[in-house]
Amino acid sequence: MGTGLKRILPLALLALGGAGVAVAATGAHRGTVDTLKTAKYGTVLVNASGRTLYHMTPETRGKIKCTGACATIWPPLTITPGAKPTAGAGVKQAKLGTIKRPDGRTQVTYNGFPLYRYGDDKKRGEVEGQGEEHIWFVVAPTGKIVKTQGGGTTTTSTTTPTPTTTSSTSTTTGGGYGYGYGAG
Repeated sequence: MGTGLKRILPLALLALGGAGVAVAATGAHRGTVDTLKTAKYGTVLVNASGRTLYHMTPETRGKIKCTGACATIWPPLTITPGAKPTAGAGVKQAKLGTIKRPDGRTQVTYNGFPLYRYGDDKKRGEVEGQGEEHIWFVVAPTGKIVKTQGGGTTTTSTTTPTPTTTSSTSTTTGGGYGYGYGAG
């Protein structure tokens, strides 16, 4: 993907400084989920600004694992508590939901999958985060995770996603981006 080096410096600075610095956080999320046709992956979910949305496949059964430094590189799509996410063109309102993050914010889900942006996607329609760490993938309007180019072949997560609205929380342990693989 060529973006690994771009992430090393911010992560090193975070580790040395011990401070949570927001990386590439842009604009307020309005909670609207839209679609956009990409050249490589077909039609995918995007936020209201046209930024591609991703799901982290280790997040299953309503457990948020992308916190801390991870959430600075992969900002969650959040909305104001009590608000309802809205469906744009090509998005099914019934598949939209929310989940409470460990920090108390309300994150938008689609077909039970928590949605994130990628900090290295700088403009509308970029999909630089696709396949990162072999766990980050775009989501199709069908509610399936897209793992291959062409958008025609999609697979669902290997575990059943949680209902679209939940208040589950989790703690994060472990290194890297704060993925906390052992958390549960």
